[in-house]
Amino acid sequence: MQCFVYASLRKTGSYLWLARRDAFDVLPESLRMLLGDLRFVLEVSLDERRTLPNEDPVQVRDHLRAQGWHLQVPPPENLATANHLAYGTTTRDDQSD
Repeated sequence: MQCFVYASLRKTGSYLWLARRDAFDVLPESLRMLLGDLRFVLEVSLDERRTLPNEDPVQVRDHLRAQGWHLQVPPPENLATANHLAYGTTTRDDQSD
C-alpha cells in the first residue's frame, strides 16, 4: 500500500498519513483546522513487512483503508518532558543582570 505523509506546521511532531497524495478532502474539518498547514515529507510503501518506529503499521493500514487517513501524534513521553528544564540549567530568573 502506497501512502503519503505530511507534517503539521502547527502541531510539532504530528504527522498525517494519507492513502492518496494531497487527498485532504477526506479529513474532518475539525482535524484540518487543528493541524493547520501541512508539509509533504514522505512517500512510503506500507506493506506487511514494513515496521514503523512510533506507530503500529497494521493500525495505520487499517485506518488508511477505512477512512483514507491516519493521524500520528508525538509519543506521550515527549509531551510530558517538553517543558522540563535539563538538570543543571538555570532559568532567566536565576540569572543576575
